[in-house]
Amino acid sequence: MNSETMIQQITELKTAKEELLKQIRKTIIGQDKVVEQVLIGLFANGHMLIEGVPGLAKTLLISTIAKALNLSFGRIQFTPDLMPSDITGSDILVTGSVTGEREFKYIKGPIFANIILADEINRTPPKTQAALLQAMQEYQVSSGNTTRPLDLPFIVMATQNPIEQEGTYPLPEAQLDRFMLYIGIDYPSYEEELAIVQSTTGAQLEEPQALLSAETIIQFQNAIRNMPLSNHVLEYAVKLARSTRPGDPGSKAELRKLINWGAGPRASQYLVLAAKARAALDGRLTPAEEDVRAVAVPVLSHRILKSFAAEAEGIKVGEIIKQLLE
Repeated sequence: MNSETMIQQITELKTAKEELLKQIRKTIIGQDKVVEQVLIGLFANGHMLIEGVPGLAKTLLISTIAKALNLSFGRIQFTPDLMPSDITGSDILVTGSVTGEREFKYIKGPIFANIILADEINRTPPKTQAALLQAMQEYQVSSGNTTRPLDLPFIVMATQNPIEQEGTYPLPEAQLDRFMLYIGIDYPSYEEELAIVQSTTGAQLEEPQALLSAETIIQFQNAIRNMPLSNHVLEYAVKLARSTRPGDPGSKAELRKLINWGAGPRASQYLVLAAKARAALDGRLTPAEEDVRAVAVPVLSHRILKSFAAEAEGIKVGEIIKQLLE
């Protein structure tokens, strides 16, 4: 992609973002920071882990964004008895309408969509989680001896409930690392909750209009990857990721006792990609250090394993990251 095409795409993306926000706000009230982070993840082509208590419109947010982007949407409700084939699809034995002979026919699973809502991903056993995570990494699924590619863009948004952990299968750290962003959804403000209750208990909400297409979104994603990056921003992102590792010479002594394991190289990559996406959504042609700082919490939160001392003192991962940024 040449520079002129990239500049044109970034300019169009800023305009598209404003239109997208208008459509999303027809259904979603408040949660501006969450919407911004989801759009960053989408246009950076990264999977997202969304955590929040029940009733905060996680499902509605994701389905609304899928409608506004004109992308196919698939929802998978994860349960303890869910099997990998329930996600990926399977071969079934059918009788041919012409020949009358019995043959295997592949029935696609719900994973064959552009945006996948993996609802309560920690409710299903590791074997089923692994089937989804393979698709996230390789953009394809295997059934029998056949490998089938997934439609692009392919983005998984998995949700977790932070308050009900009985009967769950927490994602291992290696699998958590596959998600570009961890997005926490908090309760709305008093004014936002008033507006939510008023709008959802009256006339039917207006449906968002479909604005973009899969092809356009892929073009925007390619333009973001082709954005130039200054050396000082690149170095800042790498140093920030490395500062989370207790054994690194650049890490702060007072923070080493709070962290058992830090973020790996994938965190450095995602800091840069998310910073590029944030800059592009603002119509800027190159990211700054401020963009890296703005995406640090969602990129690093699920990649830092706190020590027992930090757990005992009730220190949250977000607080550790803020100390690192300071």
